Amino acid sequence: MIGSIPNYEFLKNKMQGKFQNYLFLFLLLFPFLLSACNTISEDRLLAFKNQSSRQIFQNGEVELAKRNYYDAISHFEALEVLYPYSPYSEQAQLDLIYAYYENDDYPSATATAERFIRLYPRSRSVDYAYYMKGMAEFEQDRGWLQRVFAIDVAQRDPGISRQAFADFAELIRLYPKSTYAPDARQHMIYLKNLFARHELCVAEFYLRSEAYVAAANRANMIVQHYQGAAVMPNALEILVRAYQGLHLLEPAQKAIEVLQYNYPSWPSLAELKMAQTQLVKGVSKR
Repeated sequence: MIGSIPNYEFLKNKMQGKFQNYLFLFLLLFPFLLSACNTISEDRLLAFKNQSSRQIFQNGEVELAKRNYYDAISHFEALEVLYPYSPYSEQAQLDLIYAYYENDDYPSATATAERFIRLYPRSRSVDYAYYMKGMAEFEQDRGWLQRVFAIDVAQRDPGISRQAFADFAELIRLYPKSTYAPDARQHMIYLKNLFARHELCVAEFYLRSEAYVAAANRANMIVQHYQGAAVMPNALEILVRAYQGLHLLEPAQKAIEVLQYNYPSWPSLAELKMAQTQLVKGVSKR
């Protein structure tokens, strides 16, 4: 038997219901939040107007070292507004990316990394910007869902994680010897397995619904695009069952042979072969 997967539609409806409640509350409070943010930004800026660019930058570095990320962000944002062309701008942008990331403000970390790549394409630290952009997108897509809903992220569309994968791939393509390349590769492996698991969840849902063509298409996608993924035998099993459900015995047999060759100890292999034998006998009796 295929491993049990939580009901795809049930999770989707449950999440949508909760999301609508949060959305209503957010829309109700948004004008007040926006007003508060604007006031805080102006107050922050006033506090730095009599300081030099060097003072602002150095004090920001001190706050960053203390892990006071909120205060560090205030310093680096003020430096960017008051002294946009200071000699500290480049390093301040890198520090701002990190401070946003550590403060769980992943959209701001992503936007700042994008801006750094655009403004300083020849910087010796541009590989760090690519890496942090990928990391911010990676955390943005999975963090709040896991904390609030406590669900497996494979149950939903990977969304922005695909962009994180692309950013890690771009880092490795442009800077294969970067200090950050090994970790980027590890994140890509994780994401590749995540994407494959998501496709498997959808394929299992279609199989349970007896939508065999859709199930076969999703399983084929895993086989073709996610070689080496941990769920590969699961995908082959779905492929066999979908083809058998469609009475496509030749492709079902080929999928069984691939499963047997690569995963000879797969628990459902004997069951799949027995079902195949019965289908062949049924056809031969006609």
